[in-house]
Amino acid sequence: MKRTHYFFLFLLFANASFAQQKKPNIIFVLADDLGIDGVSAYGADFFKTPVIDKLAKEGIRYTNAYTVPLCGPSRALILSGRYGFRTGAVNQDMTGEIKPSAENFMPAILKKAGYTSSMIGKWGQLPLGPAEFGFDDYLRFFGSGSFFNEAGKKDKYVVNGKESVLKDGEYMPDLMHDHMVKFLAQHKKDPFYLYYSLSHVHGEIVATPDTKPGTTDYKELYADNISYMDKLVGKLVHTLDSLKLRENTLIVFFGDNGTAGEAAQIGRVQGQKLSGKKGTMQECGSLVPMIVNWPGMIKKPGVSNNMIDAADFIPTFAELAGAPLPTNNILDGVSFAYQLKGGKGTAREWIFTGLGKDWYVRSANWKLMRSGDLYDMRKAPFEEKLVVLDEKTTIEKQKLQAVLDKLNPAGGFLDNGDGSGRHANKTKNKAKNK
Repeated sequence: MKRTHYFFLFLLFANASFAQQKKPNIIFVLADDLGIDGVSAYGADFFKTPVIDKLAKEGIRYTNAYTVPLCGPSRALILSGRYGFRTGAVNQDMTGEIKPSAENFMPAILKKAGYTSSMIGKWGQLPLGPAEFGFDDYLRFFGSGSFFNEAGKKDKYVVNGKESVLKDGEYMPDLMHDHMVKFLAQHKKDPFYLYYSLSHVHGEIVATPDTKPGTTDYKELYADNISYMDKLVGKLVHTLDSLKLRENTLIVFFGDNGTAGEAAQIGRVQGQKLSGKKGTMQECGSLVPMIVNWPGMIKKPGVSNNMIDAADFIPTFAELAGAPLPTNNILDGVSFAYQLKGGKGTAREWIFTGLGKDWYVRSANWKLMRSGDLYDMRKAPFEEKLVVLDEKTTIEKQKLQAVLDKLNPAGGFLDNGDGSGRHANKTKNKAKNK
């Protein structure tokens, strides 16, 4: 009897140990042109995101997460873990020249740990296709903001090498969701990495399937797009629950850059206008929403003011997956895996952002531009004040200058465009924030 009892306990502990060691599934949800003024968990005044807010309440909401303030270079940073001056992704056109033989993207790194991967949605300014950079499965559309077919223009998309055309009445975000459901169902027994690159809320802002017929007001349409994005995140969570995958699945919700164009003029957080928008080197060009949810691991939900750089996803996901990091290139990220596990570690003290012919390094309270200008960021994201140097602020400037000197962005790839970071042939359309 005792032997049976001990054997039962052995199996119980062995199964518990196995469950703890099981590799987590990783889902990276990338919203397009969504700043913190579009997420109610961040205090957005005009837009409601109840599903995303719930993920934040049950997980970790980061208040200091940064990336490049323009979509192509931002996505290259997220997927490579390397700053643009190292990869060439300092503007939209140069981002398209990255080669898989030179850069290790996330799916190729995680593949070494047994992960199956899928890219669903916008591939954008990145070159070639998802498969060439290591994705096993993909549905990609072309350009940005693909929703419905436009009159006289048939939106094309590709599913694992097969080109199709969006049918009249089909809604691309729903098509993407359906593909995502199939991928998760097919690979529920595998550890998987899903890079879910949303259409929302990139312009052109058009009616959603849930929009009241006849709606033409921009603010109402934008709110509808925010709501539909939130709805899709809810459907993703429901799918994970139905497949019994939620507990062991890490969900990261992230913005690819700040809010764009007219939406940036509308948005407010706690009654205040934000400093900067998409494409600018001000705070909210690069400051984006970041929410991490992982029911099986995060035991102390809350808000974190630790600094997160978009370069950090590579080392973090690799550590959680048990994947070796590539050694052929310098990686710029710092793992924050310990923060998710509730362990001890050292948070990064600064983030770097570069776009076009400009760059800066930012600490918790200060920002040093390429020009040498130092800004007081203690009232960010609403205000950034140019500093008149004194003894104290000179010391702060020297600390950040030492970081820039070590990084040496001027010694890497330099912008060959007009300095804005945008496509050379779209300079005249900057105001449209395409």
